[in-house]
Amino acid sequence: MKIAIGNDHAGTEYKLAIVGMLKSKGIAVANYGTDGTDSVDYPDFVHPVAEDVEKGNVDFGIVVCGSGNGANMTANKHQAIRSALCWSKEITKLAREHNDANILSLPARFIALPQALEMVNTFLETTFEGGRHERRVEKIPCS
Repeated sequence: MKIAIGNDHAGTEYKLAIVGMLKSKGIAVANYGTDGTDSVDYPDFVHPVAEDVEKGNVDFGIVVCGSGNGANMTANKHQAIRSALCWSKEITKLAREHNDANILSLPARFIALPQALEMVNTFLETTFEGGRHERRVEKIPCS
């Protein structure tokens, strides 16, 4: 498995912890995020994640910014991207099961780091249910 990750300055601490956890599980990571805390523009770090997911270079993407909103909106501008802004393990699970989300957007300023790590694990371990959900996901335009 390979994951692309991107973050702005508000998400650096979370990104570093997520990357460490993923690598400890033997998961390859394409890191497009900043490693610093100086103010940067989240689209510069989110677009490469979405492009990697879009092209099939990675299995999933994770984006992190202060509210998660800007990163989520940016990712969803790309074709075939279903980025989900999640704030709990339960929402994360539903985003994968019901919406086949392929990018997880995390709001670093509104969730605790242990919660974020748990959400990443949930995102990666949960599969899309298909069935009635597949019909709905197919109605989301990709072009």
